[in-house]
Amino acid sequence: MRVLVVGAAGMLGRKLAERLVRDGVVAGAHVSHMSLVDVVEPACPSGAAFPVEAVVADVAEAGVAAGLVSSRPDVVFHLAAVLSGEAEADLEQGYRVNLDGTRFLLDAVRRVGSGYRPRVVFASSIAVFGAPFPEAIGDDYCTTPLTSYGTQKAMCELLLSDYSRRGFLDGVGVRLPTICVRPGQPNRAASGFFSSIIREPLNGEAAVLPVHEEVRHWFASPRVAVDFLLHAAAIESAALGDRRCLTMPGVSATVAGQIAALQSVAGDEAVRRIRREPDETIMRIVAGWPGNFDARRALELGFRADADFEEIVRVYVEDELGGRIGVAGS
Repeated sequence: MRVLVVGAAGMLGRKLAERLVRDGVVAGAHVSHMSLVDVVEPACPSGAAFPVEAVVADVAEAGVAAGLVSSRPDVVFHLAAVLSGEAEADLEQGYRVNLDGTRFLLDAVRRVGSGYRPRVVFASSIAVFGAPFPEAIGDDYCTTPLTSYGTQKAMCELLLSDYSRRGFLDGVGVRLPTICVRPGQPNRAASGFFSSIIREPLNGEAAVLPVHEEVRHWFASPRVAVDFLLHAAAIESAALGDRRCLTMPGVSATVAGQIAALQSVAGDEAVRRIRREPDETIMRIVAGWPGNFDARRALELGFRADADFEEIVRVYVEDELGGRIGVAGS
């Protein structure tokens, strides 16, 4: 089984690559080769029992994707994206990377021909939905995004479904919840504060909260997000039918609920490190995001979420802090 990961230098791409090296299996078959691609050089996990190559390439440049799929990978994970905040601030860059890059990749797969039809797992987003929202968004709710990022992801979902219908590839779109708690430094996603208000206090540092505590959102841990991608690679095509894009299950929590989970895991001192500084731009963007879903179809297909937000916090402590809280000092 040959695997191609586009966007492999990002947090999710890195964790996916590490998991594939650790398990050595995807979709029930042994991995024989893995290519990790990004605009900066991805890190190759150590200890692989198969060849792993790191490729610096921009899939949004015309002609690049053809070279990436020339080896006919069996599974393609497409994770590359300009995130929500940057896509809103830079319209051209958002459409270039999120839409054009995806179109170039899918077209490159199509042009291989000769019966080549790989499984393509596309990382979509709950940002494809826009207000007004029902109490819980079901599988039949329309995609009416209210951000450029969500619009770009919705366009790519349509491409993925159409190319799958035409038999050019075997696509699965995975609408990821907001991934929390993200390790490392803050990124340019408008949703970044959801992680910062947990990550920084756990690291012994101050954090800024730019929205009101009653804001509700939909979350998954990085560990579960990788599970989603791997499960999507293994689903039987017949079970998907023509509806190729799935909303992933997650944990619905308010900011107040996040903070309560932090307090339960790390105590009052961690909570005191959160500083309230309202940001009108962030509040406007977040107001157009959904906060709760009925992801029944994904659950029936075997996807599983974190138990609650406290578990999400504990996953970060286990996976990123080695079980130690406040390691960065106060």
